[in-house]
Amino acid sequence: MEENFTTKDKLVNTYGFTEADFNQINKHGIDLSKIEAELAIFQTGIPKMYLYRPAKIDDGILKLSEDEFNSKSVFFDEKKSTLKLKKFVPASGAASRMFKFLNEFLNDFDHENETINAYINRKKDKNLPTFLAGIEKFPFFEEIKSKVKSLVPNYYSLESHEKSYYFIKTMLSSEHFDFANKPKGVLDFHKYQSHIATPVEEHLNECAFYATSNGVSHLHFTVSENHEALFREIVDNVKEKVENRTETTLNVSYSYQHKSTDTIAVDLKNQPFRNENGQLVFRPGGHGALINNLNSLDADVIFIKNIDNVIQNHIKEITLYKKGLAGILLEFQEQIFAILNAIEKQEFQENEVETVVDFMKSKLNIKVRDDFQKFTFEHKIEFIKTKLNRPIRVCGMVKNEGEPGGGPFWVRNAKGNLSLQIVESSQVDTNDFVQNEILSKATHFNPVDLVCATKDYHGNKFDLTQFVDHTSGFIVQKNNKGKELKGYELPGLWNGAMAKWITVFVEVPLVTFNPVKTVNDLLKPAHQPQYEN
Repeated sequence: MEENFTTKDKLVNTYGFTEADFNQINKHGIDLSKIEAELAIFQTGIPKMYLYRPAKIDDGILKLSEDEFNSKSVFFDEKKSTLKLKKFVPASGAASRMFKFLNEFLNDFDHENETINAYINRKKDKNLPTFLAGIEKFPFFEEIKSKVKSLVPNYYSLESHEKSYYFIKTMLSSEHFDFANKPKGVLDFHKYQSHIATPVEEHLNECAFYATSNGVSHLHFTVSENHEALFREIVDNVKEKVENRTETTLNVSYSYQHKSTDTIAVDLKNQPFRNENGQLVFRPGGHGALINNLNSLDADVIFIKNIDNVIQNHIKEITLYKKGLAGILLEFQEQIFAILNAIEKQEFQENEVETVVDFMKSKLNIKVRDDFQKFTFEHKIEFIKTKLNRPIRVCGMVKNEGEPGGGPFWVRNAKGNLSLQIVESSQVDTNDFVQNEILSKATHFNPVDLVCATKDYHGNKFDLTQFVDHTSGFIVQKNNKGKELKGYELPGLWNGAMAKWITVFVEVPLVTFNPVKTVNDLLKPAHQPQYEN
């Protein structure tokens, strides 16, 4: 109680908080110590990650042959009947970035006085020509075209570029399709002979293929509260069809990003930002907040994949590599649990230490102190137990093809310890020549293709919030109704939020990575029909 008073007193004296502010914070469900810590972060800044070297094949990244992947997949299939499996899909983000260049076109195009070609030349826009050239290949083309024809009386007498303008306008209009403000998961992604599928349906289908145990598959979406009904409607419409086709019972659940994980915003002088009504402004804490959603799931193996990384073709290859990653996870987990059980039963012998340490270093990428051999036997056991009694993640990594986003690196922390981490470019001091050089030499890219084990050797769930590196968040600059503000984003879900997990990186082929970052990505072969299914 005394600590709360001290914190409250500091917020009043240093930042001028009022009782109305404390009531607002209380309604948000946010702890005062969290507010104080975030305000301190704005004052001190966030230290950049210190890259030691890129992770590469045989130096932090495991490379398996197809036969070895098959073997790991079979191992997973043999074990899964005793396990509860779940697939976790972050899906709360809107599709605004997907249609960014089209929104810019609508805002800047002089419809009365220029043609689309003139706009393209004036803006040197490379995305719009691609969109227009492939417009008939989009799965939503016929539906939007039909709507435009009903809205525009003289449609058939319009020039081609005029039709394109009305198509884009109708697609993004809040009165009609409003695609940019809807979540990606509910948009039409893939055209089949019999129907058009959304990412939600594709994830249901994938889940049945590789996350099924005893004929039951569990899929969990994190969604924004105001879009949950859209997800439920799609699931209600397609679940039975997918269940019949895959002979699987699908259980779908949902959760929201907790309001208590929202973070306080500040002005450019690092003072609490207030809106026009004088109230504090809180922002969603980014996808790192979802560690709380993941923490609440009860499963033995959890597959994690982004909502937009779905594919129309090659489901067999996707299944092989997902099961393979899960097989690797279970093999390592069995070995870890055997060691921890032997320690607990006092059956662990001193002559086994060298073998276990070699396993930790060579297979689990755990660095061991140079003076480890000088430890007493009891101290060595304590070190082994501390390092091994943690959640485990096996992460697929694809070869770097120039995609923006995170990559695998060996990172040195403030204590000088090395560990494998997924690092975003924004976490690196790119003004530092050496750090920029290391960043540029990354051979692999993080496609968000994870398989996780979040229970200990007694079968109890870990508290995942205990394994977060709280120093690895982000400070972002945003705008609120014309006023500049700074926001704090929590350590990313697969970055700092999992920094203290046991981490294994495995190379997977590019066929497993087919994200839809812009609408034009839907024109790529992986998202175009082959009419095999």
